[in-house]
Amino acid sequence: MTKHKLKDTIGAFINVEASGTGGIDLVCQSGPGSWPSYVYSQAAVYPMAQSSAQDVFPVIPGDTDYRMFAEDYADIPGLDIIFLLGGYYYHTTFDTVDRIVPGSMQARGENLISVLKAFTSSSKLKVASERKSLDVDANSDMVERAVFFDYLTWFIVYYPRRVAMVLHNIPAALFLCVPFFLYMMDPRTHPWLSTFWAFLKGVMHHFAGILLGMIFPVLFAVIRLFFAYPMSWFAHSYLAFLMFIPCSFFGFLIPRAISDRVSHFQGVSSKKIMKVEPSDEARFWGAFGFYAFATSAYFFAGLNGGFMTFVICISMLLGWIAFCLSVKSYGYNSIKSPMFYVIALVPYLLYSLYFGGILALLLIEKTGMMGAIPPPYGFYLADVAVAAVIGIVTGLCLGPIIPICDRWLAKSSILKFLLHFTVVMLAVSSQFFPYSKDAPKRVVLQHTFISAGGNEITGSSYDLAVIDANSIEFVFKHAPEVAKELHVGPSFSLGNAEASPQEAWVALFPISCVITKNGRFPAKANNISERYSQFPHLQTHKPQTTFENGTRRVHLELSLGSLEEIWVTVLNITGPLSGWSFADGKPPAPELPPGGPPSYILRLSGNSDEKWNFWLEASSEEEVRVDVAVLDQRLDEETKHLKGLFPKWSDVIAYTSFLSTYLF
Repeated sequence: MTKHKLKDTIGAFINVEASGTGGIDLVCQSGPGSWPSYVYSQAAVYPMAQSSAQDVFPVIPGDTDYRMFAEDYADIPGLDIIFLLGGYYYHTTFDTVDRIVPGSMQARGENLISVLKAFTSSSKLKVASERKSLDVDANSDMVERAVFFDYLTWFIVYYPRRVAMVLHNIPAALFLCVPFFLYMMDPRTHPWLSTFWAFLKGVMHHFAGILLGMIFPVLFAVIRLFFAYPMSWFAHSYLAFLMFIPCSFFGFLIPRAISDRVSHFQGVSSKKIMKVEPSDEARFWGAFGFYAFATSAYFFAGLNGGFMTFVICISMLLGWIAFCLSVKSYGYNSIKSPMFYVIALVPYLLYSLYFGGILALLLIEKTGMMGAIPPPYGFYLADVAVAAVIGIVTGLCLGPIIPICDRWLAKSSILKFLLHFTVVMLAVSSQFFPYSKDAPKRVVLQHTFISAGGNEITGSSYDLAVIDANSIEFVFKHAPEVAKELHVGPSFSLGNAEASPQEAWVALFPISCVITKNGRFPAKANNISERYSQFPHLQTHKPQTTFENGTRRVHLELSLGSLEEIWVTVLNITGPLSGWSFADGKPPAPELPPGGPPSYILRLSGNSDEKWNFWLEASSEEEVRVDVAVLDQRLDEETKHLKGLFPKWSDVIAYTSFLSTYLF
């Protein structure tokens, strides 16, 4: 990006990624400015885009090449488009052509061709020199982001942020004005301060329901783990919905049930009337105010979404009008009145199911590779995360309905049914095995050789790791042949086992960052010298150069030995590094491993018959340490045999890693 001769001739780019085998082909990042997203909104045949994804993407443990083109090393306008679903097979041996979701590639192809044509024909397509000379004020779409989202892939809604500044603050303004309007219409029944206070209590009432709708699924998820393995829903995603939606719904109804019980004890009359109850009016406007304030807060936080809660506000207003009209015709106690309210919300409900369902499925699939957090928290993380997200999704889907319909739903019989159903599903789900061939457990098997120089092996081991909530103990329990081969007894405990040092996994960087649950087991280095005549090694190839300012330049030569199937070579450099001969000569931001010194990571892909010559520059006489890790895809017979012992419900990533350390 900094040295290529064509870098200044690129006017726009589309980064095509995959997080799975197909499904929704989402535009998750767009920029700089709003022009790329505008082109997409006008040209996409099957629009699939969410501006809110750009708010979430920077905080998740993942990255794409989009950042290199649009942010870090250039300011080229572009799109980041990712296949979202099918993550069970992503980067596994099961990721085959027949797993591609039907129609996904066709939809992606049609979208790409149409968007490419739109980019090339746009008058705003500029190369680097032209972009720098643009008047920022006259070309705000090159700077300002936009709000956009698709509706069921049928069409896309797009509007600039300056329009969002008005639209997204109208609901909050309306909420603040409604008490005054009601007071003007009927001062005796709607005192301004009393009405406003009732609306604020309605906001707190709805917030309590939303909060309980998240807390109850998390609580039941934790309780289930006292007598079951984590992630029993992983291979059967419907179990997660059956477990957590009922208890989330139960949480939403609790505030209304408590309110009704308090009202009953206070002797509130329940006469049949032909108008809207003041308490229900306050609950509705309270819920409306909750979403209105959330929309405004989202905007003023500088984020790119907020459309979801804005759409909720608009839908609730339409539903409220339909509800009030139906009350005049059919009466307050008629079931037809809330039906008209729900019917007005059907377009939003369809969208919330589409949006929330994809979000929940994406998370469920990703829990199999989200990283293994050390115990005790790692044991609960996956279940708690899925429970919380399903609670949020349930709130998005049912939250707007609750203020009007909870009068019919918050019955003791319904609450008991939801609670009993949740308990039954918790028990039933515990009988399911977490993994299958269609939802495999990912296991990393690394045959590690530690070398000193070009032809000496000083250590050999098997390093075994998992990257989800079920630890190596789970693998050994359900794969006793593997445990026997590694000489692991039935009393094996991860807490008492030898752990692999974090630097042992550097060949997998950056994936090594999610490997925390691991174990090291002894392995023989039989016949290794017969298979390889020379191992990877690093050495100086000419005397170091010392400069007047005290810096010194070390000239190095890297040989990859006689390895034949090299995937990547990683150099982990620690010490007073101030420059190197790669790229623009400036080292990137250092990695900050917990408990270790800052380090600079360099990845060299593939094999090379020639030796790599480069230099490192140190700012002092302090030693520079270089850890070299070479990942070879070739396995010896013993490792192949060990890999073959793992059950079919697991996917084993097996390779050989050659590690060596040098000081200069």
